[in-house]
Amino acid sequence: MGSGILGLAYVMAHTGILGFSFLLLIVALLASYSVHLLLSMCIQTAVTSYEDLGLFAFGLPGKVAVAGTILIQNIGAMSSYLLIIKTELPAAISEFLSGDHTRSWYLDGQTLLIIICVGIVFPLALLPKIGFLGYTSSLSFFFMVFFALVVMIKKWSIPCPLPLNYIEQYFQISNATDDCKPKLFHFSKESVYAIPTMAFSFLCHTSVLPIYCELQSPSKKRMQNVTHTAIALSFLIYFISALFGYLTFYDKVASELLQGYSTYLPHDAVLMTVKLCILFAVLLTVPLIHFPARKALMMMFFSNFPFSWIRHSLITLAVNIIIVLLALYVPDIKNVFGIVGSSTSMCLIFIFPGLFYLKLSREDFLSWKKLGAFVLLIFGILVGNFSLALIIFNWINK
Repeated sequence: MGSGILGLAYVMAHTGILGFSFLLLIVALLASYSVHLLLSMCIQTAVTSYEDLGLFAFGLPGKVAVAGTILIQNIGAMSSYLLIIKTELPAAISEFLSGDHTRSWYLDGQTLLIIICVGIVFPLALLPKIGFLGYTSSLSFFFMVFFALVVMIKKWSIPCPLPLNYIEQYFQISNATDDCKPKLFHFSKESVYAIPTMAFSFLCHTSVLPIYCELQSPSKKRMQNVTHTAIALSFLIYFISALFGYLTFYDKVASELLQGYSTYLPHDAVLMTVKLCILFAVLLTVPLIHFPARKALMMMFFSNFPFSWIRHSLITLAVNIIIVLLALYVPDIKNVFGIVGSSTSMCLIFIFPGLFYLKLSREDFLSWKKLGAFVLLIFGILVGNFSLALIIFNWINK
């Protein structure tokens, strides 16, 4: 779980409660089924990575396509996490300070981002094994649960209609009474971000096979149970945080949910705590995603070379520099969710698992598994291309 949780309330505001619920359930079920197909192919072919599945199915072009997609996806994911650090860390620090500190370096998001990447992200990302980061990942999950609970509780702390100015909230309020009516179905040009953001949020497929292969006694059944449980818990937490985030701000919800709380409830002790927890969770997740990104680069260019600390460090540094530059210059987190979600996330969750299973499985085409793989493939191609085209069209017409 990561940055996607902060964008889902915005998605609900542009799809409606029932529309959002239906789409989130469909994406969660398809994501779970695609993991099932990946594990089936992993056992059938005895390969140990997503990239090798591409090699097994379509030779070197398949391997390069998967590795390149994983690399772009993980660079997008890491840059979205750093975007949150850049925008939320200065706000979190300022809430602990009194007086005017506007020109101080420790309230400059870009400076803080560079310091954190050099001092924390890069050293953790240098770890050659992913297992150690499992502890930090578990901690991150509990922080997300805490975030969802706080979003629920704080729904009753912010009045509706929303104040025009939070300082004058008791004297001057918005007169738009329709703002406080939740919509069950709602579609606008921003609705195009819905499925890409959800796909981005449920993507765990790049880490499933490396984790599965690092287990002491790998078992498809147990790994499948872990995946089902993880996706079900993620669905629950995503839904709760999106629903109560939407019911707090309605159509005024920000594309990054925490920004709304910073505006209307500054210096709130509970929100300050949850903001620090989210920042900590995001910070610890970046090194975890470095692992498949670096592995994809290694497989594309250095698959036949023995391990080298120099090469390992240089690749980690190069990836770090790219994600920092993206985080510094991308203006809005929904742009990352939209572009990465509709392109690489769609490939890794829907298109590649369906395509590879159709190619590698010896079952009859009318078997349930192959029909399911075909549905995954078609869904990914149609929805991904449609979403990407509309997002680009929206940008052109701004």
